[in-house]
Amino acid sequence: MPSFVPRLVTRFAFIALLAAVLSGSLPASGQNPSSSTGSSSQPAPAPQPAVPPTPPAATPTPQPIAAEVAAAEAAIASSDWKTAEAKLDPYLAAHPSDARALFDAGYVADAQNRLDDAATLYRRAIVADPGSFEAHISLGLLLARENKPSDARPELVTATTLDPGVADPTLKARAWRALARIDSNSDPATASSELLEALKLTPETPSDTLLAARLAESTDQFDAAAAAYRRVLDEDPNSAPASAGLAHLLIQRKDYPGAETLLRAALLKNPDDPTLTAQLATVLADQDKAEALPLLQKLHAAHPDDPAITRMLAAILADAADYAGSDQLFVHLLAAAPDDAELLVAHGQNLVHEAQLGQAYIAFNKATQIDPANADGWSGLAFAASKTGHPDVTLHALAMRSRYAPENASTLFLWATAYDSLHQKTQAAAYYHRFLTTSAGKYPNQEWQAQQRLLILEK
Repeated sequence: MPSFVPRLVTRFAFIALLAAVLSGSLPASGQNPSSSTGSSSQPAPAPQPAVPPTPPAATPTPQPIAAEVAAAEAAIASSDWKTAEAKLDPYLAAHPSDARALFDAGYVADAQNRLDDAATLYRRAIVADPGSFEAHISLGLLLARENKPSDARPELVTATTLDPGVADPTLKARAWRALARIDSNSDPATASSELLEALKLTPETPSDTLLAARLAESTDQFDAAAAAYRRVLDEDPNSAPASAGLAHLLIQRKDYPGAETLLRAALLKNPDDPTLTAQLATVLADQDKAEALPLLQKLHAAHPDDPAITRMLAAILADAADYAGSDQLFVHLLAAAPDDAELLVAHGQNLVHEAQLGQAYIAFNKATQIDPANADGWSGLAFAASKTGHPDVTLHALAMRSRYAPENASTLFLWATAYDSLHQKTQAAAYYHRFLTTSAGKYPNQEWQAQQRLLILEK
């Protein structure tokens, strides 16, 4: 087992990994449930189409409507989808450009979760009537539910510019909210403006407050974000997303005791919530508490196919020196993502600890080819190369690493031994001296080796 291993990635960035778990805390779709503050482990209700067809009697100046369409809309009002289809299908075969009937048919397909059919019908309704608010907003929200933001956004933007007519005017708020969610990651300032537009039309909901907190957090407004999360918790102490959001802020601030207290209380109310459990494991690990490992093992057993949780467990196992157990998980993850540079680096580090240096060299080399800016990959490659008789590769890897990270005692020693192996005495001596100055007694074995080599090199 090597006694002098450069520090690579002994622990994955847990907060970054939590982002993958946290991404499910808030609905990404354009739907705006009246409350999204319960436990994220609860199943979400099936999404419903955005805008129900408007009965002709509700219009101020009723327009002529075919008997088949009227009958279909009566069936839709009773959620009798099959009867509605039976009326609309033959009618549309004879009247393929009737915008109202096309929208009705799209709504029926949407309600039955036949999303491709619904999208096609909504698009046909838009072609037949480009000013149809109902068709644009319904298509936009459908596409948002399908996680197709680039397709959803133009439909939703159009919906915000149209007159909703006899449709409920507050439905336009749903378009604004969906836009805010779509833009929340890429353009939080625009998302904030869109959320404000929604709030002009309808009262603020807990879901709005959670989104506002996320937007504040993304623009480094820590106090505003924390206040928003606390406001949700004041109204609903059981809100798992609000607890998770506030805990995430505390973790970022490295207030691990505060985060631990918050998370333990939240888990009493939401004992099976995976996000809260993952966060608590993170907090415990960062405080070097042994409870983190069994907590993550239990979480992984409940969610064996979740890659973020698997990564976290693999990292904790490596911290606990269970390199074989850790690497088994990393190898499993690599089977699904063979070109993930971070996974390759973690795999390589485990291999170093298991003295499989040739395989480690291969893993680090592949990682740096995939991500040339990965400083940890270059560190690993430099070390593995030094132990497998490739001093020229060590020097190249160290030179590449120096573009992205400062030198430390470990890398200075590798520079020195690589030059020494290549019989470049002047460079080797210079780096041995730099190493001795930097190490300051932290690596006694390597310091003794450097001093002995200097006695020879400087004769």
